[in-house]
Amino acid sequence: MPRPVWSGTISFGLVAIPIKLFHGVSKKSVSFNQLDDRSMSRIRLKKVSAETGEDVPEEHIVKGYELSKGRYVVVDPDELEPFIPAATKSIDLEEFVDLDEIDPVYFDTPYIVAPDKTPKPYVLLARAMEEAGKVAIGRFVMRNKQYVAALRAQDGKLLMSTMVFADEVVPVESIDELDGLDEIDVSSREVKMAEALVESLSSAFEPEKYRDEYREQVLDLIERKAAGEEFEVPEVAAAAPKVVDLMAALEASVKAAKEARTRHPAGGPHDDAVTRATASAQRATESDDDTAAVAKPKRVRKSA
Repeated sequence: MPRPVWSGTISFGLVAIPIKLFHGVSKKSVSFNQLDDRSMSRIRLKKVSAETGEDVPEEHIVKGYELSKGRYVVVDPDELEPFIPAATKSIDLEEFVDLDEIDPVYFDTPYIVAPDKTPKPYVLLARAMEEAGKVAIGRFVMRNKQYVAALRAQDGKLLMSTMVFADEVVPVESIDELDGLDEIDVSSREVKMAEALVESLSSAFEPEKYRDEYREQVLDLIERKAAGEEFEVPEVAAAAPKVVDLMAALEASVKAAKEARTRHPAGGPHDDAVTRATASAQRATESDDDTAAVAKPKRVRKSA
């Protein structure tokens, strides 16, 4: 059962609503430990001097901010103490805005907000925000760090996302590779064909369709090895050929997507629609001497 990671109140005006925060996402990954293959014991990382290679005792480790290569300013923890935000145990709402005013790049970590002790003020705020279609922006402190957060209502419940600060967002203008895009000549026929492809592949968003296939395959491999089973590892396929004819690729993709929709009239393009469209585009744009690589299974000996 999920456990709260923070508890406090939502405050705006003279109103204080007791709440608890729960993680909105439980990230999953496959992690490995480094082992000594002679004894299968864990490898430990040691704190050593980059200059001498010798172990550095804890009492000689200090914090330093690098101004330039090899030049540091040492800062004592006591000097940082006055700047650490006070734990107020309150999410102070400062303003209400429209959701479409917030660029998604500002959203960081999601949380679920649940009522604590008295649910009525929570329900009242959620309903009022949902009726108004507004998102609340506020500040709060968690684990000695101050956050800006966006609070929104959905189906009578409150959800919250911490936000990055404005000076943490990378300006699009700073990416040199984006310069000159306005000068690229694109014909109206190409635009219409691209729009047709987008329309052919449009459907309702179903997040459960998208899975971490790498994680699933790695976990399956681990289970097979742990059980001592024989297994086959496919060879890595060569990179796909480069597209040399944009219009041919678009036309082949649209055709494949429409065919997929005809075969599955009940819904939007199914899982294989994009794959079929990509394959058709590749076939249409490969030069005569390009051949797609085929992954061949390779037998691996039985795991110990």
